[in-house]
Formats: sequence, C-alpha cells, structure tokens
Amino acid sequence: MQDGKNLIMAIVLCLLVVVGWSYLADYMGWVVKPDPAEIAKMEAAQAEQAQKAQAEAEAKQKAQAEPLPAFTPAPGVDVTVDAPLYKAVLHSGGGVLRSFELKKYTSGLDEDSPRINMVDPQTAAVAPLGLVINGQPSWSTGKWALESDSGVSVAEGGKGVVRLVGEVDNLRVTRELTFNADNYLISEKVSLATLGNDTRSVRVRYTVAADTSNAANTNYDAMRVAWDNGGSLGEETSTDKLTKEGVEASGKLYWAGPMSTYFLSAVMPGNADEARMVGRMQGSVYRVALEPKEVVVAPGQETTLEVSYWMGPKVRKMLAAVSDQLALSVDLGMFSIIAKGLLWLLEFFQQYTHNWGLSIIMLTIVIKAVFWPLTAKSYSSMEKMKKLQPMMASIREKYKDNKEAMNKEVMALYKTYGVNPASGCVPILVQLPVFFGLYQALLTSIELRHAPFITYLPGTDLIWLADLSAKDPYYITPIIMGITMFLQQRMSPPATDPTQQKIMMFLPIVFTALFLSFPSGLVVYWLVNNILSIAQQWRMGRRNKLLAQ
Repeated sequence: MQDGKNLIMAIVLCLLVVVGWSYLADYMGWVVKPDPAEIAKMEAAQAEQAQKAQAEAEAKQKAQAEPLPAFTPAPGVDVTVDAPLYKAVLHSGGGVLRSFELKKYTSGLDEDSPRINMVDPQTAAVAPLGLVINGQPSWSTGKWALESDSGVSVAEGGKGVVRLVGEVDNLRVTRELTFNADNYLISEKVSLATLGNDTRSVRVRYTVAADTSNAANTNYDAMRVAWDNGGSLGEETSTDKLTKEGVEASGKLYWAGPMSTYFLSAVMPGNADEARMVGRMQGSVYRVALEPKEVVVAPGQETTLEVSYWMGPKVRKMLAAVSDQLALSVDLGMFSIIAKGLLWLLEFFQQYTHNWGLSIIMLTIVIKAVFWPLTAKSYSSMEKMKKLQPMMASIREKYKDNKEAMNKEVMALYKTYGVNPASGCVPILVQLPVFFGLYQALLTSIELRHAPFITYLPGTDLIWLADLSAKDPYYITPIIMGITMFLQQRMSPPATDPTQQKIMMFLPIVFTALFLSFPSGLVVYWLVNNILSIAQQWRMGRRNKLLAQ
C-alpha cells in the first residue's frame, strides 16, 4: 500500500516539475518562441517537398500508363557531315566516328598529299565518340536508329545536326550531335530515360582517340595524353607507361584527350566539377575516356547531359573562343604572357609580308631594337674588361699561389677603373624570358606548320625551307648559325678563367649539333639574331676605336 502511495506521489511530483519548469522557463524568458516567419518558411518547404513527392508519384504513374514512344532499331549506316573545314563520317549504330578529314591541313608538302585524318582506320577501330553506359559499350551492346538524314551539309556560318536514338542497358538513349561550320567543335546532348519502373543510377563515359599519324613523332612534335585539371595542364608522353599502366586523373577536369603539338582530340564535359579520366595506348592509338559523376534517372523523366568535343588543329584563337581552359592545350610555357605578345607581333607582320619566314626576321629585328641599349651596355662592359685583361693576367701570375690575395687585387682593379664584372651578364639575363617565350611560341605555333620561307635551294630545284616547323633538310642554316656564334665569340673579350675559355670554345659546336634537329623557324630566328649581334658588336667596336683616337 505504501509502495502504491509512493508511486502516485512520484508521478505527481514529476508532473509538477515538468509543468512548473515550462511555466518558469516561459516566465523567465528561457524558452525562445518560434519565429512566425521561420514557421511559415518551414511549412512552405514541407509543402514543396510534398508537392515534389506527389509530382514524382504522378510522373511514375503516368510513365506506367503512358510508355515511351515505340522504338524500331535499324541497320547501321554511315552518316556524312560535310562542313567547310572538315568532312566527318560517323556510324548510326551508336554514333562512333569512322573518319574526320581536315580540309585545310595535309600530311605532307606535296600537292597530292592526303588530308590529315583525325580518325584514320586504326583509330576508327577503337570507336572514338562512342558512349560507354554503365560499363557497356553502347555501339556494340545497344540497338540504334537514325532520326536525321544520312547526309548533312553544313553551310558557311551554319550548323548541322545528327540525331540518333537507341536502347542500351534498359535505357532509352538519344544522341543529338551538332557540328559547327566555323570551328572544329562538336556539341552533344545525351538524353536518358529508363524503360522500367525503377529509378536508375547511370554512369556515362565519353571516349576520344587518335593515332600516332597525327604527329611527326619527333622531339618537337610527339603524341601524348593530355588533360586540364582545375586549370593546370597535365601530360603523359611515355608510350611504355601508357601501354602497360595507363594514366588516370580525377577532379575538376575541363577537358582530356590525345594530342600532338599541332592537333587535338578532346572531350569536354558539361559539368567538370567531378570527373575521372583514364588514358591508355592500344597499338598505335591513344585512347581517352572521361566519366563525370553519375546521374539519377527516374521513371517518366528524361535526364539530359551535355558534352563537347574538339577534333582538329590547335588554332589559338579558335580554342580561346571555346574556353580559356581549352586554349591551354597550346603550351606557351612559364613565359606565356610574353609569348602571346610576340605571337601577336608575328601575326601582325604576316599580314604585310605574307611569308612567315620574313615575319620571323621582322620580329627578330624589333626584339633586337628594343634590347639595343641593354646589349650596348653589355658590350661596353666587355670592352672595359678587355682593356683590363693584361693587368689581370699580371695579377694572376703574381699571386698564382695565393688565391685570396689575387681576388683582392682583382676586385681593387675593378673598383679603380669602375668596372662591374656582372654588368655584362645582367642584360643577357633580362633578355632570357623573351628568348624562352619566343622559343615556345615558335615551337607550338601551328601557323608555321608547312609554312614556307625559301621553298627551293637557290639555283636548284631542291626543296629547302618549305616547312618552318621541320628541320633544315641540308643543315645549311644551323651550320651558318654555328659559324656566326663562333664569330661572336672571337669578337668578344676572352673569359678570365682558362677553363671558361675552353668551355666557350666548344659552345658553338654544341649549339650547332643541338640546332641540327630544331625546327627551321627557330634556327632562322637565332641565325638572324646572331647576325644582328655581330653587326652591333662591330659598330660599337668601330665607335670605340674612333673615340680612342
């Protein structure tokens, strides 16, 4: 009995505590009353969620009641897209490319040289532009039909559309490919709808490929797999690694694909925030597949994905018009700002000379004129050093056994005659960024590919500097360049250190050997620069002699 009373008292006390605490907290202001605006906002959100759930349920019910339009697969046919810049052929059985010929670029210098084909037979065999859906190659596991004409002509300034419909992995897939007349961009919309009544998670992988024939396969024009991850260019050139291991990258991938110095086959996802890229080499073909994050496809709803492809030359203006990230495929190096300015000047001269070789010479003259004061200062310092050579030789002989005393005497000599031994090097260091920028600009400029300077060797019918992106076939320009470099050294005061003198003697030989395989456009620049430097050095030497009289 007592236990029952105790239980009743405990319950009463608990109620008093709970109720009393509520009143006390309310009275003391410890309880924050809900804001009416917040309550309204929460109720609106709940109502919106309820409406969304109801809409999804109705869509699902409607999808069950109204199935997708009937689909009748058709035998695959070749679809030709004829545009001003290219001629493409793709197969309606999945949309893979069979050919992509560039009308303005040939593989050789001869008039009958074949056009550059971004998708040759070896490349076509690995199904470039094919979609891999949930791990299944859509071109071989799916059924397809063509909903547009098998011949598409793209007029100047216009666009052409190829539309394909297929069924892959119990999904209705629609591919709408738009071809542009004014550039090499292919835009695509991929629409997905489930054929069942269940919500599906779908992974779509986009593929591109290119054969080694797209490059000259030299040190300056080699094939590679490249990608842009968050604005940073990544590359893999090792054929061994690409064949055995492959290469992977993930993150904010703006584009990825195989490329050479002058041509690019790239895929650009519509949403680059989360994507993964895999690159491999199969035989002579470089393959790249890019997969953005998976999407959810609900019954009765159509999910649309966007993607673009670039199939063509790396023309900077065209690439930049598409995106700044795609323009990074033309690697201008760490001095890209300088390189862009020099390329602008080069294109400016080309408008008047209509010869890229002459334009390079004009650009070299301008650069030399800009740096003339710095070079003059360097030559002046070298002349002063030349006059001190006999005294420095005497000091070295006198203190040959005491290097510390010799260095003190040499520094005192510099101070007495107001000579700074580093003043001859500073102007050269200032010019180095320009030299490197121009080197990278000329090396990567597709405008120099097959651009002639002096087509035939004078007095003969031998083809000579007909392609400024290729080496001099007879090594005439690099040999002359080496001779001019040797003359420069003979006109300059010798180094104070005997070891340095020996090294400087071998530099013309080393540079000549290095330049033998350089693109002739670069050799022309260096050769003209050397000739102008010799002329400037001779002029200053003559002026100094007249002043000394």
